[in-house]
Amino acid sequence: MNTNISNYNRNLKLNTSIENRTIYSADYAELNVFETRQVAESVNLQFGFPIIASMLTGKKIMHLEGMKSFDFFPGESVVLPSDKKMLIDFPLANSKNPTRCLALGIDPDKIKETVEIFNENTRIDFENDHHSFDASAVHLANNHQVQFVLDRIFSTFLEDGKAKDALLDLMVKELIIRLLQTKAKVMLLDNETLFDNNRMAFIVKYMREHLTENIQVDKLADKACMSTSNFYRSFKNTLGESPIDYLNGERIKFAKKLIQRTNSKFADIAYKSGFNNTSYFNRQFKRFEKITPNQYRKLVKDNLT
Repeated sequence: MNTNISNYNRNLKLNTSIENRTIYSADYAELNVFETRQVAESVNLQFGFPIIASMLTGKKIMHLEGMKSFDFFPGESVVLPSDKKMLIDFPLANSKNPTRCLALGIDPDKIKETVEIFNENTRIDFENDHHSFDASAVHLANNHQVQFVLDRIFSTFLEDGKAKDALLDLMVKELIIRLLQTKAKVMLLDNETLFDNNRMAFIVKYMREHLTENIQVDKLADKACMSTSNFYRSFKNTLGESPIDYLNGERIKFAKKLIQRTNSKFADIAYKSGFNNTSYFNRQFKRFEKITPNQYRKLVKDNLT
């Protein structure tokens, strides 16, 4: 881990003293490294995808809905579902001893794919499971196997080799399987149980395959053979957000990949991602990512230099 932090420090370009963010991207995962250099309280953080967060240095106090507040130290991890709001205190952070944390976002499709492969070979067992099924976040305090994989993933993100993406793909799958062997499995499988034999599965698949088209809620309701009001309510109850919010979230994920892989103008990226209005695209990007498209591109480019 010390080597990883040393390599990270070589590329660090500090923009702010509180939760300075460095982004590393791969095909099915995004690594965010956060650094805070001053004492702070109630810092709000939220991700639009499932994440596993791991402390690198320092201490945080985590305040998560549905859980008692807890101290978060190096060697520990927290698994959170999409859009989980966090309030974070930094009681010890300073410029000489910054608090650092990594947050690894994993594409839900990669989770689904790995769960299916894992379940074909080793049936996932709930009968002997004593973990709470109500947990909306999971704190893993002493899981050395999960931490070992996270350390390797962090190290690989910092590399420049041609096999980087292939290695990360394997490591992310390993991490998911390790998490399926912990109390975090309930959270990872939650999306699967929601989608089994559910019309929403077809709708979500349709939305992902037609991101660039003009998709109206009433059209989605027709495809689900439901009234518009009933479809809207059912979709929001199943996925926790409105159809338009979900669609915009998927479009922003696609736009991020275009920003990572091309030098296209933002107007072109907005259009290719299904947004007909660049201003609306900019507002939605900042809403989901907390930074502008231009700031995101700069972060990505800084990490490549």
